[in-house]
Amino acid sequence: MGGWKPRLGAHVDAHGVSFRVWATRPRRVELVVEERGGTRRTVPMEREGPFWVARLEGAGPGLRYGYLLDGSGPYPDPCARRQPEGWRGLSEVVDPTAFPWSCAAWEAPPVHELVIAEIHIGTWTDEGTFASAAERLGELAAIGFTAVELMPVATFEGSRGWGYDVVCPFAPFEPYGGPEGLRRFVDAAHAAGLAVILDVVFNHLAPAARFLEAFAQEWFAPGEETPWGPALNFDGPGSELVRAHVAECLLHWAHEYRVDGFRLDATHAIRDRSPRHIIAELRQALDGATAPKRLYLIAETHENDVRYLKPLDDGGLGCDAVWADDFRHAVMSLVEEARQGRTAGFTGSAVEVARTIAQGWLFEGQRDPGFGALRGTAARRQPPYQFVYALEHHDHVANVQLGERIPQILGRGMLRAVTALALLLPHTPLLFQGQEFASTGRFYYFADPEPERRAAVRTGRRRELEALRGTAAGLESLPEPDHPEAFECSKLDWGEARWGYGRLHREFVRRVVRIRREDAVIAAARRTPAPLETWAEGEAVVVHVRADGGERVIVANFGHRRRIELPAGRAWKVVFHSNDAETGGSGAVPVVDPDTHRAMLPARCTALFAPA
Repeated sequence: MGGWKPRLGAHVDAHGVSFRVWATRPRRVELVVEERGGTRRTVPMEREGPFWVARLEGAGPGLRYGYLLDGSGPYPDPCARRQPEGWRGLSEVVDPTAFPWSCAAWEAPPVHELVIAEIHIGTWTDEGTFASAAERLGELAAIGFTAVELMPVATFEGSRGWGYDVVCPFAPFEPYGGPEGLRRFVDAAHAAGLAVILDVVFNHLAPAARFLEAFAQEWFAPGEETPWGPALNFDGPGSELVRAHVAECLLHWAHEYRVDGFRLDATHAIRDRSPRHIIAELRQALDGATAPKRLYLIAETHENDVRYLKPLDDGGLGCDAVWADDFRHAVMSLVEEARQGRTAGFTGSAVEVARTIAQGWLFEGQRDPGFGALRGTAARRQPPYQFVYALEHHDHVANVQLGERIPQILGRGMLRAVTALALLLPHTPLLFQGQEFASTGRFYYFADPEPERRAAVRTGRRRELEALRGTAAGLESLPEPDHPEAFECSKLDWGEARWGYGRLHREFVRRVVRIRREDAVIAAARRTPAPLETWAEGEAVVVHVRADGGERVIVANFGHRRRIELPAGRAWKVVFHSNDAETGGSGAVPVVDPDTHRAMLPARCTALFAPA
């Protein structure tokens, strides 16, 4: 990758350690160093514009340090690479160049080849560590996943949580394994052939991160609060240095940990009214410091705004893809879910599913009753791979489904039909941990806030769920988010992958992913703008894919047994269907009439057709 040198934090060279911190508020900043035996000494720092700097000759990795601000503290380094005792403790000097990488020649797959597994390190295994997670990566690769996406791993509040309450954004969470553990995880992922996508949070920081205001009042936007914590200042006085910190944070993950891309959390909640949006600035920073590689940049947003997907030179934000939840809501509204709260704008029709697939998302500027406002822009000319389709991700499971997984909601036939559709489409599929083996284990929202905030977290969580779901029904059965039970009950049961239907479903997913990878027409369609013609017949969705001189037809029948009109002018044959008995399906087979070229599809079945 291109040359890059960090400008913030503590950095090791052959002769010592250099320290640099942004601090405009205090009149005096001192470096606090913890000697062996626990004794501490202070070292005066020199002002260098808005920064304070110090140099310790002969120092090296493992040194514990912090900052005194006008005699108050010590505070952790805002850009600390390690917080061995959590965000309240001293920071520790780390030498990222000392790690013995084994996959130096690794090249991540192009973005249009991504098949993403989203995991939470703390619950993906019983141990909840990078090391134990690394041991499972081969299983993801064997199924056909090409990338693993980590929910946030930067140091957050408490001993357990989803990770979005970030306090120290440069330091991997110590209970997971700290910096060394994350590097070993990334190295193991690359050895298994998996790219690593890191979920990062820049729309807010945790309430505990307000200690940053002791360094600089400019850190947070005055009067701007997100539902989760103080909003970062991206457009007010002093925002240029906040923006520089965020860019440096992203680049440090790319260079010091060799991650392959980023999922930007809740970008709709980023407050930035400046002429150049911070996301565009991040794209430019990544391209400038990681060339010739192009790291993935994926936005999570409900805005349905095509600007995210446009390149910088076309006035866009330069993201490679966006999470497009309209697909999940359209499908689930049709096959099961009550349409209320955020899904109130969906009618539960196959027509909406077909339209969503053709357009990338459903709402293109019309009023969405679920949001009570106009939502979206047209993105019909964007290639399908730019839309990340997930039937489940952490928010769906914990917020909309109240912890339940899809196999607990849908019957087996419908589960297989919707899974096959999501994987065969040329859009980018994402599966949440355990979804590949039809996990029935619950996944809840859990957190470990400061004691004085526990009541507020409980109240806020209930209000958020009522707003998302449009009802308070069912909330009384949920464990409180700060109770250890919510965390423990969310740990994935890997036994389900080895016995019963879970073992069969995993093989089913592996076969569908292989077709997705090996079918030349579906592969070519991922990169081709507007290659899809879609329509509905009753409760069936028909997708006509034309690319690379070939044709395929995907039919997902969510209703009763039905005859489907296939495109005229040629004969068709069945090359795959979701009822395969070998992998736990019903065995009911779609049939093509050789005279009329019509297909008879069993109930709750998805099939792939190719020219005969």
